[in-house]
Amino acid sequence: MVHQSNISGAGLESSQVKANKVWFITGASRGFGRVWADAALKRGDKVAATARTLASIADFKDQYGPNVLTLELDVTKADQVKTVVEQAHAHFGRLDIVLNNAGYSLVGTIEEASADDVRALYETNIFGSLAVIKAALPLLRKQGGGHILGTSSNLGHVTMPVIGYYCSSKWAFEAIYESLSAEVKAFGIKVTIIEPGAYATEFGSQESLKFAPGLEVYHDFKTQFMGGIRSTERGDPRATPEALFQMVDSENPPLRFFLGSHNLPAVRKAYAERLAIWEEWEAVSNSAQGTLK
Repeated sequence: MVHQSNISGAGLESSQVKANKVWFITGASRGFGRVWADAALKRGDKVAATARTLASIADFKDQYGPNVLTLELDVTKADQVKTVVEQAHAHFGRLDIVLNNAGYSLVGTIEEASADDVRALYETNIFGSLAVIKAALPLLRKQGGGHILGTSSNLGHVTMPVIGYYCSSKWAFEAIYESLSAEVKAFGIKVTIIEPGAYATEFGSQESLKFAPGLEVYHDFKTQFMGGIRSTERGDPRATPEALFQMVDSENPPLRFFLGSHNLPAVRKAYAERLAIWEEWEAVSNSAQGTLK
């Protein structure tokens, strides 16, 4: 199947879509997970779509029949993750793309959020993703390759107040994926971190947010911050599949892949500021090197 696109990008070797990919997608009930699962199925790929409740993805089965396998999955349950990944692989005979998309945001200042709040966030955003990766790797090695994707954020490079713990989970996510990419390259397994900016998905809904108990001292600050967040210009999630497919169809997909036009300017500014500070303090830093005798 030939896919016509007016998007050009580094690393894309051919304008032909490598059709009939098999995807495994977590968090397919809403947000990017649903948008991308639906778009992959529309272009003729096969998808193992997972969600915490089967009812939330039942319509995929009604619409796409045998091209989709819907599976119930709570990524915080490692044994269930292993079973479901193996079931999807056995059903389709292979997994070309394993997409870790399940996740949520914790709203609360560093002081407000409890240790239990943070542990729960990491159980989904980090340990859930790790469970999927560890379940998939033996299967991908055996089949001779594959592509592991993970939905991170531009907040894997910059931070915001009030959602600092969410940002921290994305910084950890980025480090894990970068290390993973070097470790599995020899097996023919590719790794890409997808970094969306602000989009009009359900990610900001009550279902995708958890709130730490508030302290009165932060009330005004948080009210102002959340007002600014609500006024942020957001992208259209329906515009993302074309770019995503161009990336996964590339012979040499990037390790990091921005979605949206606001990310690069923000990250470029953040790194310029960091470099300026390091350089300002370079002499003092260098003086701490010392010399062993």
